[in-house]
Amino acid sequence: MRGQMSLKRLIITASVLLTTASVSNIASAQSKGAPGKFDFYVLALSWSPDYCAAKGDSDPSQCKGKKLDFVLHGLWPQYEKGYPANCTTEKLPSTVKQQFPNLFPSDKLYNHEWEKHGTCTGLTPTQYLTLSKQKKDSVTIPTNYIKPNKPFRTTINKLQYDFVGANPAFTSQSIAPYCSGSGRFLQEIFVCFTKDGKPASCSAEVIRRSQRSCGQPDFLVRSVR
Repeated sequence: MRGQMSLKRLIITASVLLTTASVSNIASAQSKGAPGKFDFYVLALSWSPDYCAAKGDSDPSQCKGKKLDFVLHGLWPQYEKGYPANCTTEKLPSTVKQQFPNLFPSDKLYNHEWEKHGTCTGLTPTQYLTLSKQKKDSVTIPTNYIKPNKPFRTTINKLQYDFVGANPAFTSQSIAPYCSGSGRFLQEIFVCFTKDGKPASCSAEVIRRSQRSCGQPDFLVRSVR
């Protein structure tokens, strides 16, 4: 009887310790970063035809006859591993948003990108949207990716080669494509910059995730819709 009671106490103690450790890990994973404390930027450019293939009926503002190619998903502060998010509760003033028409393909992205990523940059809303536009405009899109009316196939290496050819300041390690459909379709690309906005190599984590995401021998670049 005494042995059974000891075993029961041991099980209860172990359960409490495991629960405490689990809660601690969750809290750590969800903890907010500090504004301005990060290692580099990712400029995420989404391939709109892929988004519209999945969401077109529910998002006519981006997809109905717009024939968009690469669009701005966001400018994201990054750590070498992971990224900060929702660093403050500061809101994006509508007057600031009005100064940057058509920066994002969808109106709802302005607030989302500022609240999740912009608040971690240490910039004001105006500075953040200004930098987002500057970095987007600084990337020259290769000709074969400008509103293609027919789909084509490519590889990670070929896509990087095309972008470096159009943007000599970058290296292949500055460009990281991501795919949808288990690696079958181009979904978006990450273009990496230093904190002061210069072309940079992406982190090992970003490159590893890119290679895993586009793990097929090649992938399809959908035509505009």
